[in-house]
Amino acid sequence: KSNLISVEMPLKHNGGQRTHEVDVITPHCVVGQHTLNQIWNTLNGKGSSCNYAIGKSGEIGLFVDESKRSFCTSNRAIDNRGITIECASDAMEPYAFRDIVWISLIDLCVDICRRYGKRKLLWLGSKSATLNYNPNPDEMLIACHRWFANKSCPGDWLYSRLGDLASRSELTK
Repeated sequence: KSNLISVEMPLKHNGGQRTHEVDVITPHCVVGQHTLNQIWNTLNGKGSSCNYAIGKSGEIGLFVDESKRSFCTSNRAIDNRGITIECASDAMEPYAFRDIVWISLIDLCVDICRRYGKRKLLWLGSKSATLNYNPNPDEMLIACHRWFANKSCPGDWLYSRLGDLASRSELTK
């Protein structure tokens, strides 16, 4: 787990142990400027989950241990491969993040990549390119919820910045 977390708030809704190595990060938008408690309550009420959540003040919570698959992206295979991160956002399109949430997301992605021995976070820009790409041992991919469900998640604000997220998360050492 990440050393960046401020609190562990386990959600019981998860898919058990992963059946694939972690090689994907899937950031999501919560659709509301919520605290970690509010995000936890929303997910718990829906019977869904995520590995991490970032509240409106940039705090990071662990909701489902990284060794387990969350119920987050509407696709079992991608959730088995991915660390999922719900991020507080505006409640309306383009679902913008506060600067502190954006910075926490970058920091968390860097931390995840580092702990899994990945030097590059890749944004390939499409579902087909991402699903057909076999990442090298030092690469992590970015996936999107909107590719697997009729949702705008992660919102146009973050979607337009996923290339920037990837470039800011590359490790040079």
